[in-house]
Amino acid sequence: MKPAVVEVTERIRARSAATSGEYLARVEAAIDRPRGADRMGCANVAHAFAALPGHAKLRIVAERAPNLAVVTAYNDMLSAHQPYEGFPALIRDEAAKLGATVQVAGGVPAMCDGVTQGLPGMELSLFSRDTIAMGTAIALTHDVFDGALLLGVCDKIVPSLLIGALHFGHLPCVFVPAGPMSTGLSNTDKSKVREQFAQGLVGREELLQAESAAYHGAGTCTFYGTANSNQMLLEAMGLHVPGAAFVHPHAQLREALTREAVRTLLGITQPAGFTPIGRLVDERVIVNAMVALLATGGSTNHLIHWVAVARAAGILIDWTDFADLSHATPLLARVYPNGVADVNQFQAAGGPGFVIRELIDVGVMHADVATVAPGGLRAYGKVPAQHGAGLQWRELPDTPIDASIVRTAAAPFGPEGGLKLLTGNLGRAVIKVSAVPDDRHVVEAPALVFDTQEQLLAAFKAGALERDFVAVLRFQGPAACGMPELHKLTPALGVLQGRGFKVALVTDGRMSGASGKVPAAIHVSPEAMHGGPLGKLRDGDLVRLDATAGTLAALVDAPTWAARVQAELPAAQAAVNGHGLGRELFAGMRRNVLGAEQGACSWL
Repeated sequence: MKPAVVEVTERIRARSAATSGEYLARVEAAIDRPRGADRMGCANVAHAFAALPGHAKLRIVAERAPNLAVVTAYNDMLSAHQPYEGFPALIRDEAAKLGATVQVAGGVPAMCDGVTQGLPGMELSLFSRDTIAMGTAIALTHDVFDGALLLGVCDKIVPSLLIGALHFGHLPCVFVPAGPMSTGLSNTDKSKVREQFAQGLVGREELLQAESAAYHGAGTCTFYGTANSNQMLLEAMGLHVPGAAFVHPHAQLREALTREAVRTLLGITQPAGFTPIGRLVDERVIVNAMVALLATGGSTNHLIHWVAVARAAGILIDWTDFADLSHATPLLARVYPNGVADVNQFQAAGGPGFVIRELIDVGVMHADVATVAPGGLRAYGKVPAQHGAGLQWRELPDTPIDASIVRTAAAPFGPEGGLKLLTGNLGRAVIKVSAVPDDRHVVEAPALVFDTQEQLLAAFKAGALERDFVAVLRFQGPAACGMPELHKLTPALGVLQGRGFKVALVTDGRMSGASGKVPAAIHVSPEAMHGGPLGKLRDGDLVRLDATAGTLAALVDAPTWAARVQAELPAAQAAVNGHGLGRELFAGMRRNVLGAEQGACSWL
């Protein structure tokens, strides 16, 4: 192992000793109980299994056969989740063949960020994570299960299911993906049409045609955003059937992998291979996920979500840990927005298996960890294929299949990972450097300060941004308005950058996992709503974003800066943030939510 990775892992272990110890004690106490149908009252048992056919009741109660929970985020609004409609029947069929029973323990809500981008509904997006985690807990709290299959793919949904599952750490758990949609209009061409629309060069009809050609069927969006980063991280954590991430929903192999997930879960519910998720997810597994994110230039959203995931297991990580791991982690993948390939091309080039194998071999990923599949983490360095009625995993070639998409650790795209920590008198922030052109890693320009994304877009449409500037968008943090993604700003800022202006974004909000070509210091903490320094900035202040040095600073003399009065969220905007489209129901979360670097948790 590289010394830097060992050092970070040990630092996390020491920092988390008390909280992790308390968590594991609760897990062990839950494991030591009698199984649900044996310890519960007769009325409880009767209610739990009332709708099951008689032979299934017999299996659970008399034969003590495993009873598996399914927690599903199925709905028809998310293209990635639409295929889940038929999964419970498939899972029941496979479980029955193996002598087990299955109950859909619950469905959890799941929203599509692509539908809500730039709209008020996006202000519920981050909070949907903790809502789904609570929904997962409600599903599993019936407490009659021997293991759980978790069905989810997209942005907040996977972290949510994982947080919920970790609060039931005594249960073996396997995540079941549904796969990406087939390749449509390229992400590059889609972005060009968006920029043309922003400039008024094409109309709504042309834009809708392009968007519909890009998002055209069942499966995840094909760029390497948060949803597909989720799948990469679950592979690196050993929580999938190996290689399950990026197989199309309608491929025959997908059904085989889903059936294998049932067999895998049953294998780890047995005494000889018992592997509850609370024992599996330790600090090494969390580090492996962090390294996988950095090595592939994955979604910035996970610098929030995986802090929360780790905390659910009593493990304490922060952005300094990410930064130190990034220095030791080579960049091995170029997938849009870090390149031009989509996830289907990434999969064809070796995908997660190639990356994980290389990261293990170069010593930046812990191979000595438990996984849901036999063979440990090295099993995730192979790819699955159908072999007769079953599955077989094959080795990948030593050399890249397509070196423009995936490379070996000996010849990476870059010596460091795709994400970077920025610090300075404006707070702590993160930037996705892997997608930003090298000549844009340093931007020094006057600030233009906005309180809403609508104000910024209005200024663009009015032609008021034809210059070098740093757009400062404040009051976008979790407590202010739920920390919406600000991806709708990318076309406008990209147009200005394309015209030769030095442009950057500095915000306490989020950017989409698909964003990247415009330098953006995001998740600035503390947020302006809680007295963060973005509230001191004024139009015309010189701001320097330096991704090379890792700094973010207002170049204002110290006495002037110290004397500045902190801006407050305008009352009219606060009223808008708190009302309409269900936002009233999330007022408690806005009051209680922690900062971005603390995982934006509302449950601590």
